[in-house]
Amino acid sequence: MSDPNSRFHTTNRRSFLQFGTLGALGISLPQILQMEAQAETATAAAGIGALKGKAKSVIHIYLSGGMAHQESWDPKPLASSEYRGPLRAIDTKVGGLQFGQHFGHMAKVADKCTVIHSMTHGEAAHERGTHNMFTGYRPSPAIEYPSMGSVIAHELGVRNSLPPYVMIPTYPGGFAGANFAGSGYLSSAFSPFGLGSDPAGKDFKVRDLNMAAGIDEARFDRRKSLLANVDEHFRKAEQGDALDAADSFYQAAYDLISSPAAREAFDLDKEDGKMRERYGKSQAGSRFLLARRLVEAGVRMVNVNLTGWDMHGNIKGGFDRLGPSFDRGLAALISDLDERGLLDSTLIVVNSEFGRTPKINPGSGRDHWPRVFSVLLAGGGVKRGHVHGASDALAAEPDRDPVGPEALAATIYHQLGIDYEKRLMSPGNRPIDIVRGGHVIKDILG
Repeated sequence: MSDPNSRFHTTNRRSFLQFGTLGALGISLPQILQMEAQAETATAAAGIGALKGKAKSVIHIYLSGGMAHQESWDPKPLASSEYRGPLRAIDTKVGGLQFGQHFGHMAKVADKCTVIHSMTHGEAAHERGTHNMFTGYRPSPAIEYPSMGSVIAHELGVRNSLPPYVMIPTYPGGFAGANFAGSGYLSSAFSPFGLGSDPAGKDFKVRDLNMAAGIDEARFDRRKSLLANVDEHFRKAEQGDALDAADSFYQAAYDLISSPAAREAFDLDKEDGKMRERYGKSQAGSRFLLARRLVEAGVRMVNVNLTGWDMHGNIKGGFDRLGPSFDRGLAALISDLDERGLLDSTLIVVNSEFGRTPKINPGSGRDHWPRVFSVLLAGGGVKRGHVHGASDALAAEPDRDPVGPEALAATIYHQLGIDYEKRLMSPGNRPIDIVRGGHVIKDILG
């Protein structure tokens, strides 16, 4: 009679697990936790902590498609109608600073923000502009650069057992440049953790943090017990120290799945109705509220993606549709963080891949325009109620103090305490600057 356990001797523990024993629980979660541990090891080896930044976290709000600066942060009310556009300008709490008419809530918190009116680069294609704003580098056919979020994960590691880099909900837009939000030449250990679904949805659940359909608590415990038995067999058979180390990743996965504290960070239902209403029960509001919960819990970098800003036609209709909910949610995020004492340690960055053409086109929209556009920042040690640089009278070119993507990236890293001039090792043992040719924009720092 054959030994009922003999099949274990013809395989190994790794292939057994890959075969699917944990499939119902989401094998990717243990892998993520293992990669996070690798990140912690790399961080310790690099001696992180020599620099101390004012910011502990970043919320990067990316308006995929290219938000028009003329209808948002840099209106030109004195220009002729074909340049001014169909929307009026409104005053803010900062003297001399106006926003587009749909940004009334933001106008009231402008005294907590810095606006850069002179952002500029030379890439008019979505994917190339996205690359610039996510990496601080111009695209290169020779190397794939890591996103700022991945560099932050690499340099700062894990905090409070949460993924260091979270994407809400997934990669930006549908452009070919979506991978520019990833880890590039760095290990996939530093890739973002994508939620996989929209927090504004009625049935929102974070993949890997919820047990799969048909898996109740009893079945979950049985599977955990099964894994323990398999572990014990392989431990006796192989006697490898690596097994003990690997076990910790699977145990951490179970702990995260079953931990109320870990699940709570991603659970918008923990917020009371008044707070949900404050942010607005919209796509933008729900994503911003979740971002606040995540940085509050310890996530290093949260990337919030909002699509629909590629308005080649009917720009008025586009802003009528997207502007109010975005305005309400963003103002609530800034005020909420400030009231909780978290704004000074949380850097909010709002940008797009580029701006829009100075002149309204025949379709009543605006086309791609990277030569000048605006970026809004708040918290994380930047000045309150400040404007940096300026565009010209038609919002066509920088008029003074131009800012490139590499300078913006260098400033973000600096505020986190990351040495942006440090070199990271790419494949082939080639050292690459975290940012090349960048500088800290000292004028915007408090």
